[in-house]
Amino acid sequence: MLLIEAFCHTDAPANEKLILDFEARSKSRLRTKLASGEDAGLFLPRGGILKSGDRLLGSDGRVIAVESAAEAVLDARFATPTELAKAAYHLGNRHVAVQVEEGFLRILDDHVLGAMLAGLGATLTKLTAAFEPEAGAYGGHAAHHHHEAHEQSHSGRIHEYRR
Repeated sequence: MLLIEAFCHTDAPANEKLILDFEARSKSRLRTKLASGEDAGLFLPRGGILKSGDRLLGSDGRVIAVESAAEAVLDARFATPTELAKAAYHLGNRHVAVQVEEGFLRILDDHVLGAMLAGLGATLTKLTAAFEPEAGAYGGHAAHHHHEAHEQSHSGRIHEYRR
């Protein structure tokens, strides 16, 4: 079994492909198969999510390109940017992974969330497509603390945060 324990930081072309759905790309420890059918074990640092286009390094020196698998998703389109923003807010309150695109939101297919989005005015389309949600405000860096993220305002000025 090929071990994959690091990201590839060279310009070497990929020799293999690893096609994973969002749930699998969210795991740092995973037994899986390369697109060629070869068994592989993923042992990456915790806290990150693989994205399509990431390149990994196999224990034998091979470069493996990550590709997002097509999966059941819902695309939610809205008549106004305000409706889209409200829907994004409500999904965020539920800690739902959301792919934000120009004019629409994409989530994994879920009938409860679909009903909520329809109630907020969405026109929903079910399809099978790659799902690449936003990484989050902190980008998966566990070393940042909540108060440090609030030290800088939206205008770029530094403000002291006090509890």
